[in-house]
Parts: sequence; structure tokens; C-alpha cells
Amino acid sequence: MPDYHDDLRLAHVLADAADATTMERFKALDLKVETKPDMTPVSEADKAAEELIRGQLQRARPRDAVLGEEFGSQGSGPRRWVIDPIDGTKNYVRGVPVWATLIALMERGEGGDRPVVGVVSAPALGRRWWAAEGLGAYTGRSLSSASRLRVSGVTRLADASFAYSSLSGWEERGKLDRFLELTRACWRTRGYGDFWPYMMVAEGSVDICAEPELSLWDMAANAVIVQEAGGRFTGLDGVPGPNSGDAAASNGLLHGPLLDHLRS
Repeated sequence: MPDYHDDLRLAHVLADAADATTMERFKALDLKVETKPDMTPVSEADKAAEELIRGQLQRARPRDAVLGEEFGSQGSGPRRWVIDPIDGTKNYVRGVPVWATLIALMERGEGGDRPVVGVVSAPALGRRWWAAEGLGAYTGRSLSSASRLRVSGVTRLADASFAYSSLSGWEERGKLDRFLELTRACWRTRGYGDFWPYMMVAEGSVDICAEPELSLWDMAANAVIVQEAGGRFTGLDGVPGPNSGDAAASNGLLHGPLLDHLRS
């Protein structure tokens, strides 16, 4: 089995550098924000963090490909780093501390590309989560100071905590009724949004979460962390991994009922 210790250590170094860049501009009164063609915001910090990560990858892993939210795809080959420099940019530009840098390494195999390393770093929350295939999932301030992540053991939707991002995406895709049925079937629902619900699934503080539209950079790091914590991460179509354009994550025990509610 491949050893991803070195790649995981590199991902932490990349996250450290990104954290320094993003925190320096967080809540800055002169922060420059633009609107992208898809009408979502992008800040100067998004671009600076991704450029920094790409530069370090070019020096440390010159043969690896890179895909990032702000600057697209570069290179080719069986290994690809996938970067979301700031997941939760709308929070970032409004001064809400729930945002993170997402860094993943994906590797090509017989079943297609799969995430094998993931780091989610939320410096404004003082939190970081990470995982590598076969090595487990952890949270803490550093590799040497960490605790193991494990999903919950909840077995019934009636006892489950369900996290989501917003209602509008489900409504736009004609799935709002199914979504609301799921919320009624659960014990508790909260709209935490972005990366955080997936990390809480990995921690066992939330049992299920789902989103109707996502990009690969939104999901790759989250997927390996949830899976290494003992959970399941699929598309709404049930296909394992982060390649479906939408996502469902759970403690594994509730994955079937979750998909049954949200499938077309």
C-alpha cells in the first residue's frame, strides 16, 4: 500500500503558508473583492493563497498536476493536487470566521481518481482536520498534537443531526420537497454550510450532511477525511468519492436512508 506520510506533511506545510496569507487579510478594511462570471465573490486573499500553494507545489512536486478554484488546471499525470484556497469566501469577506483552505491529493487508480490525502485548515476557528488513505483521520493543531476522528454510531434518522448549506440549491434543482421531508425525519437540522458539516460528520458531532451542487475542489479533501474517520462520502447518485458534482456524507449507518430521501 502506498505511503502518503510525506504528501501529508507537505499538505500541512502548504496549509501553514495559506493560513498566514489568509489571516493577514481577514477583516482587512481595504480587502479587494471581485465578482466572478458565476456571480460568486473572489477576494485578493483567495488568489494569493492559491498562487502561494501552486508555487510551493511546483518546487516540491513538479511532476504532479494541480487543479485550483481560481486558476484552473495545470499539468497532467496520475497524481493531482486539488485546491480551494478559501472555502467559504462569502463568510471570509463578511468577517464570519467559518472558512477554510482545502488541500487534497488525488491519485488515479482502476476505479478512477480518488482522494488519498486531505487537509482542511480553518485558522480563524483555530481548527485543522486531516487524513491520508490508510492512516486515519485526525484533528489538532499539528501532526504531533492530534486526536483521532471517528464518526458517530447513530443508527436512526429520528436520532440524527443533519447539516446543510442552504435551501435555495435544493429548490433550484426541484428537490426542495425531498429535502424538507428529510429534515422532518431527523432529530435536528442546522445550516452550518461549506466544509464544516463534513468535518463534524468526521468528528461524530453531526451524523449526515448533503449538498446539491459542488465542485471537485469543494469535496476532495472532505471526502478522504470522512472516509478515514469511518464514514461514507458519495454523490447523491450513491457513487463513492467526490466526482458526482454533489455530495452526501454520513456515519455510514445512515447513508442508505439519506440517499433514499434525496434521490430523484
